[in-house]
Order: sequence, then structure tokens, then C-alpha cells
Amino acid sequence: MLRKEILDLQGLGIRPDSEQVNVPLGEILENMPGGVFPTGAIHEFLSPTLTSAAAATGFIAAIIHSLMQSGKPCVWISTRRMIFPPAIRVFGIEPDRFIFIDTPREKEAFWAIEEALRCESLCAVIGEIATLDFKESRRLQLAVESSRVTGFINRRFPHRITSTACVARWQVQPVNSKATIGLPGLAFPRWKVELLKIRSGRPASWLLEWSGNAFHTVVNENPQQSMLPNLKTGVA
Repeated sequence: MLRKEILDLQGLGIRPDSEQVNVPLGEILENMPGGVFPTGAIHEFLSPTLTSAAAATGFIAAIIHSLMQSGKPCVWISTRRMIFPPAIRVFGIEPDRFIFIDTPREKEAFWAIEEALRCESLCAVIGEIATLDFKESRRLQLAVESSRVTGFINRRFPHRITSTACVARWQVQPVNSKATIGLPGLAFPRWKVELLKIRSGRPASWLLEWSGNAFHTVVNENPQQSMLPNLKTGVA
């Protein structure tokens, strides 16, 4: 009972079944507050390289697949859009469900992200920016507490890593996929997903594969991944 009250005060309480979104994250949910993926909150992703930024983009898109079951669209905001919209179909999403907004500077991007997060007609907002301090992240968190929109901030090439008010901090790295026997072409996407911090939950890391519009934990394998800098230092 006390744990539930604390989660409610933090805006992470379990909502009624009619409002709860099921994100099939498998074993990751065991480390989440209340055993569910926190929606109506801000998730921060650290992407120090282009490959990690691309991996985070894929992982976020896979999560968005579940959030879009509500029928609401999603807004994608960046200063330098690098995503190829038709590629989103890999994650079971049609690109016309997204509204893409490009701004010349991060100041305008942050303003657009904050305003979009206040819009109750959206299921999620993805923002690609480098800088995010505690004050700015707190403004974003306050915006979603009333709208219940879920925010994803993919910090490409972050200049400085400090504490933020985000509910979770992630780092996603690309991992070589394994071809399926009898299935020609590219294999299913795989990532090493690190949950660096999670409010009222437990940090951990997993090797995940996306197939059948769901996440699957890969076990008993040594991932062959790109050599990427790890930004755990300074994580709050």
C-alpha cells in the first residue's frame, strides 16, 4: 500500500485498465515501477554516436508501436532529422501516423517539444536534442503530468551528462543480428539495452530482439556489438 501511494505521488501509479498501455518489454518490466512501462513520463536516451542514436531510434519506435494502439498520432521533433520515415514500417507503424517537425536550432526544438507534450491528442513525442539539464527536464515532466503524453528525448552527442528529472535514463547500442534458418534477407533488429536509472525501479541491462511486433530477450549468447562509449559516469 505504501509503495502504491509513493508511485501515485511520483505520477507513476498504476492507472485503470482502460487507460493502461501494455508495452511488451518482457523481462524489462520486472525492473519497472509496478511492473509496467511508465507512460505519461519523460524517458531520456544517451546516444554518443550515430550508431547508438540509430539504435535508440529503433528501440523507441518499437515502444511507440504499442502506444499508437490508442489511435493517436506521434510528433517527432529534431534540428537535423536523420530518420527515413518508410523504415518505421519495420516496427509495424505507418509513417503517416507521425508529424515531423524540423527546427533550425535546439532552442526552437525544445520549445516545440514542450508545447507538443502538453497536447492530449498525441500518444507520444520524440525529441532529438543534445542538451538537457535538470530545469529543462523538469519543465518537460510538468508538461506530461497533466496531458499524460509519453516523451522520449534522444540526446544525440550529449555535451554534458548531469542529473535530470526524467523518470528513466537509457542507453541503447546496436548488436549484430542472427539470421533465421530458412528466412532469407536481413535478420530481426537486436540491441543491448541498458536502463541506467529508473525511478522506483532497478537499473539493469538486456540483449533484446524485435520480432512479431514484440520484444524478446536473447539468452546464452555473447553479443557482437559496436564499440561505443558508455556514459554511465555521472548518472544520477
